[in-house]
Amino acid sequence: MDRRAFIATSLSAGLVAGCATVPRAPVRQMLCLPRLDVRPDRVLRTVAGLRPYREAGFVVASEPLGEGQLLVHNYGHGGAGITLSWGSSELAVDLGSIALRSAAAVLGAGVMGLTTARLLQERGIAVTIYTDKLPEATTSWVAGGQIHPASHYRGGAVSDGWRAQYRAAMAISWQRFSALDPVKYGIAWHDTYQQSGRRPPEWMMPYYPDFAEVRGADNPFPLPDMQRYRTMYVETPRYLSQLMADVLAAGGKIRVRKLSGREEMAALEERLVFNCTGLGARELVGDAGLVPMRGQLAILPPDPAIDYAYSLSAGYMFPRADGIILGGTFERGAERAEPTVRAIASILASHQRLNADSCSA
Repeated sequence: MDRRAFIATSLSAGLVAGCATVPRAPVRQMLCLPRLDVRPDRVLRTVAGLRPYREAGFVVASEPLGEGQLLVHNYGHGGAGITLSWGSSELAVDLGSIALRSAAAVLGAGVMGLTTARLLQERGIAVTIYTDKLPEATTSWVAGGQIHPASHYRGGAVSDGWRAQYRAAMAISWQRFSALDPVKYGIAWHDTYQQSGRRPPEWMMPYYPDFAEVRGADNPFPLPDMQRYRTMYVETPRYLSQLMADVLAAGGKIRVRKLSGREEMAALEERLVFNCTGLGARELVGDAGLVPMRGQLAILPPDPAIDYAYSLSAGYMFPRADGIILGGTFERGAERAEPTVRAIASILASHQRLNADSCSA
């Protein structure tokens, strides 16, 4: 017997002997989560929205408008509009408060317009919303609704002053969403898995409750760099419908009207005007820094067994009472808020692969 064969034979014998005399630790099974059924014939509907993205971040600023008027901007939130809405709108209302007016015009009926209107009403200011799109026709209506800021600026393009606004807006929004009636406004908390090789910055850690690095058998996905935390998810159609009802119940008015340019804004009877037009600010005030980023979604039937969410290389999945939201597109420069066959097929295929590789509970 040569040396190589002798070593192999001896090693095999030793392993057999060891198995007979040394107890082996039980093998821990991989954490299993309920698996999604992502067959295309289960898709309830497909939707698309245009995120109002600005590399330099959202705009909260004021400027004179006409004689004795003040124009306050609150737009350009990219993929973080729902998340930052209450905070950004409160910063905008604070700017408008220097005008000390009894009535205000709010331009736009997406989440920024509605939250701005409610905050003005809470300060005793009468509100009229001017919009060419009712809430159900806005990007906010088709947003995924995760309370987590994403895809809303480029790090090298923002100033320290803007970062301070961002931190303030996030703190205010988090507190406000946490205090809302979850049933009335369609809000639910879920464990969320995300892929990242970096820990969130310290100032963001309060918005990552129960944060943990997930490794080994605690990782339910065949992917590296997994993290888990808890956050809120908003059923956006129910949420916006309730916000609109709140505005109207408090005496707010809505006028279906498209405004074009500063001259038409200056012709409004209100002396205090809030520009919450999102992507519409490109045309309204000539902001060439706004770029549409199309997001497409495929929506599966709701499933109470799916009580977790994820945002991974395969895409994102958010469970809501009105359906399981599947997404993962970020199409720069797309001008049409319409789903495409190719993108939806890609989203479904990506989530199918992920769930085929995941263990089933």
